[in-house]
Amino acid sequence: MQRIGNYIGGEIVPPVNGQWMDNVDPAVGRPYALTPASDSADVDRAVAAAEAAYPAWSATSVEERAAVLMRLREAIDRRKDQLAMAECIDGGKPITRARDHEIPRVLSNFRYFAAAIQHNHSELYPGANNTLNMILRRPRGVVGLISPWNLPLYLLTWKVAPAIATGNTCVAKPSEVTPMTAHLFAEICREAELPAGVVNIVHGRGAEAGAALINHESIRTVSFTGGTATGRAIASAVAPGFKKLSLELGGKNPTIIFDDAPGAALQASVMAAFANTGQICLCGSRILVQQTIYESFVKSFVQEAEKLRVGDPLDGATQIGSLVSHDQLQKSIRYAALAREEGGRILLGGERFRPAAERCRDGFFFSPTVVVGLDSKARTCQEEIFGPIVTIAPFRDLDHAIALANDTGYGLSASVWTQNIDKAHRVAGAVDCGTVWINCWLVRDLRVPFGGTKQSGLGREGGDEALRFFTEPKNVCLRVN
Repeated sequence: MQRIGNYIGGEIVPPVNGQWMDNVDPAVGRPYALTPASDSADVDRAVAAAEAAYPAWSATSVEERAAVLMRLREAIDRRKDQLAMAECIDGGKPITRARDHEIPRVLSNFRYFAAAIQHNHSELYPGANNTLNMILRRPRGVVGLISPWNLPLYLLTWKVAPAIATGNTCVAKPSEVTPMTAHLFAEICREAELPAGVVNIVHGRGAEAGAALINHESIRTVSFTGGTATGRAIASAVAPGFKKLSLELGGKNPTIIFDDAPGAALQASVMAAFANTGQICLCGSRILVQQTIYESFVKSFVQEAEKLRVGDPLDGATQIGSLVSHDQLQKSIRYAALAREEGGRILLGGERFRPAAERCRDGFFFSPTVVVGLDSKARTCQEEIFGPIVTIAPFRDLDHAIALANDTGYGLSASVWTQNIDKAHRVAGAVDCGTVWINCWLVRDLRVPFGGTKQSGLGREGGDEALRFFTEPKNVCLRVN
């Protein structure tokens, strides 16, 4: 069985403690590789390697760093099919999603930040008494990057690319649930001749490797994407040390459909609910539909959801793969049962799915599930499930739609569907979240800030926000005689 190594100081190495964890293929339900169960000893080694590499890397020119990022992009492009297959096997997602959406975004991450740092600029303010104030932005040092399991390489590189582009070195901890593409990325770093120690990758559980990383005294900057409960614990842990922190957390996102919505709203809402088996923080897991079209919409939505092909992720025709782990499967089972207990009616799904493919008979599949009849305060409508379970509820008018949309502790994203531009902008301005799509969903531009409000996070990633996060501003005041 293949063993995945840590990537420290330019070398792929086993964990110091010699301990390993199973890496499970969720579509099959069995281990297919071993992952390091790293602890503080591995983190210490990785941080030391990053510290050793920092002086030279931070001193490189913008042009040199941009060239390195483009070499990484080219090496990823050469191995894109291998990476897509690894994402498919590791996460149980359809091969088409990994190949056509996620790996292309990895390529975009490096291309964008390689260009962005070459067009970045500093500010200069003429002041009183013949002074000039120059705002210098310098890298922050060794940064800690913790990425999730749902979009493994895509979100790992969304942190790595701006971190190293701005002159930092980093220690990354990918999710232990989906470690394979991070391991392949380590090989790519070697292939692209990235200077040793600029990127280091430590695999392991959050309670051991993750905790050691965020608490390390040399890590002054932490970027985390994952669940709200973990984000809250990280915020509590790093606050006494006044560390710079970015948290991209969970969501319970509304899809708001008015009775004058364009025809594309139906198909888009189905995909927003069930893409990546509902395991995207931006999934529209709460659908709010104007009362005048509610009954007909629900009927049509169920009909469209029934057509989704659930099955073997390696099959190019599959639209919905498996959940990422047995724990996520059990979570969906529990929430389907909870929805029934809370008085909801399950119109579709609500149970474990057994694919026709023999190799997937023990995989972690769950049927796309549609729930109606729940009060907005029901736990099923309030808590992030991260599975293929969607609730649909009616609203009376614009104000009622806004009230329902804001009636959760989350505030990551929303989508609004109407042909009335005034109505769309009123809702977009009133919904408390970080991103609003109007008549579209999951359209991502790397130049715009991304993040959430309330329990959905702290700070923003992407574009100039990422470049600012990974740098420290310094004002230099010069008197000119």
